[in-house]
Amino acid sequence: MGRGYGGRGFGCVAVFLLSLSLGLTGPVAAADPTPVDLELAFVVDASGSIDEDETKLQRQGYLDALRNNRVLEAVTGGLHNAIAVAYIEFAADGCERLSVPWTRIHDKASAEAFGAKILAQPLMFCPGGNAVGDALAFAATSIEKNTFKGIRRVIDISGDGPNTLGSPVELVRDLIVATGTTINGLVIERPFMPDLDAYFRGNVTGGPGSFVIKAESRKTFAQAILKKMILEIAGKQPDTTASAL
Repeated sequence: MGRGYGGRGFGCVAVFLLSLSLGLTGPVAAADPTPVDLELAFVVDASGSIDEDETKLQRQGYLDALRNNRVLEAVTGGLHNAIAVAYIEFAADGCERLSVPWTRIHDKASAEAFGAKILAQPLMFCPGGNAVGDALAFAATSIEKNTFKGIRRVIDISGDGPNTLGSPVELVRDLIVATGTTINGLVIERPFMPDLDAYFRGNVTGGPGSFVIKAESRKTFAQAILKKMILEIAGKQPDTTASAL
């Protein structure tokens, strides 16, 4: 794998700004979109600092969370008894990939099928830093183009570092939040970045009910994914935005 999954530099932001100028914000891409309770984009760090074992751990964590009974209860407990999800991976600028396309989840079988596709994806190799702003813009554009219409829209981004390349993340965050979309964060703690959760809260996340959860070790990563997914699907917040596991 290499570069070429998305625009470079301000590419994703330019596309998103164009959609704003044309009045295309909101899930209106399809002529007859499928109604769901939530459009939820999983945006997952696949940069060089995430090794192969951690990549597998992340992917398995999403599969395990999706088929968890508490998550399935939240999925089927809304007005439409279904949500739409997509799995997006990112690294340096120009390295955004829609790894698993937008899919309707409405029961355990559909959740497990989506999770199996996550596990089956080849590793994405694109070293050079974290283009968090580009990843958010890519996810927002993907939401605009999908064939679903959700009551709520959430971008769920995980990462182990700040924005170091590409578009200014604060600008992208503000544009996305202005459309009514919420951005939540899952921080993978590194010893040399003890305040990364505060950085995410101040610069990356935002919107109605937004929050950040911190996974303090590999052992707690899957637990953090599960907690975050339940809160997002149910439309709730953790006890504190600085929640750590």
